[in-house]
Amino acid sequence: MLKKNQQLDYTLLLITLGLLAYGLAVLYSASAVQSFAVFGNTSYYIVHQVLYGAVVGLIAMYVCSKLGYHFWQKYLPYLIFISLFLLMLVKIPGLGVAAGGAARWVRLGPATFQPAELAKLVIILYLASWVEKKQGALNDFYYGLLPSLCIIALFGALILWQPDFGTMLVLLLVSFFMLFAAGINWKYFFYSFIGGILALYVFIKIEPYRVKRLATFLNPALDPKGISYQINQALLAIGSGGLWGFGYGLSRQKHNYLPAVINDSVFAVFAEELGFFRVLAALVLFALFALKGFQIARNAPDTFGKMVALGITSWITLQALINVAAILNLLPLTGIPLPFFSYGSTSLMANLAAVGILLNISRYGHKTVRA
Repeated sequence: MLKKNQQLDYTLLLITLGLLAYGLAVLYSASAVQSFAVFGNTSYYIVHQVLYGAVVGLIAMYVCSKLGYHFWQKYLPYLIFISLFLLMLVKIPGLGVAAGGAARWVRLGPATFQPAELAKLVIILYLASWVEKKQGALNDFYYGLLPSLCIIALFGALILWQPDFGTMLVLLLVSFFMLFAAGINWKYFFYSFIGGILALYVFIKIEPYRVKRLATFLNPALDPKGISYQINQALLAIGSGGLWGFGYGLSRQKHNYLPAVINDSVFAVFAEELGFFRVLAALVLFALFALKGFQIARNAPDTFGKMVALGITSWITLQALINVAAILNLLPLTGIPLPFFSYGSTSLMANLAAVGILLNISRYGHKTVRA
């Protein structure tokens, strides 16, 4: 049994609340035009995000910060089963909800739930538990590594089936990062990484729109009125924002020029309205979040805590990095939301719940001794 030796990390809590407040303010402005066009008022999306994302997420964060983090290890088999079951439900008519050519949501009464967001957290918990239990067999391919790769592949395949290539990519990258940190044999890691790259190549080739996105990344002027339209409008918004921006609420691109304005393109509206320096302040918050998260991972009292903290921190910061890099055309567009900023109540709720687990791990620290 582990004993707490300190309070939770209030610095991490303040950073998270800062990102949440920043994100809700940006989303309110970015969503106003689309909300009015669809629902006749400017507040629908932000009210939905606050009620179903922020409020529920903050409650989940509080509960998770109080529950000992080994609680999740105890009930992990049930979490895996529930997560896989929900991932399959998205394809069942009447239960699954489709939008934009993808079935990624399950209807739960008046709200919808995106199972892929839960899947990312479940995979992190699974790999952390696997690393702790198989420390003596990490480099036994058939007994140690192969079962975990099969679980990762199963989750990835179900997410790709929706299809949600961006979420699958985040799940795979976080998994590889955790496996690398666990210290698996370089040979196995290299083969697994190459296998993942080849699989991504196949996934890109079998879907024409993914090939076009890659071509657009290499040449944004290739199809300015078609597949290149989103990235060109995003770059126009970011560039026109300058150092201080047009001012809060004064974006031009959100007036039906920029696609996915409340989702993966919200960063472009952020930069257009508030400018470089305020965007830099948000990026600094993400960097501080990463530093605190990795510090908590380093100081965790056991392997499970270290790996969970590492996985959660890498998930949120890596997803933020990919979103920003894609909107800046440093990476191909993947449709990955910006944590705490993009619209999506399930994503926000999952992020806050994960931070709650991270806060609980911070209660123990490296001075903890076993009772």
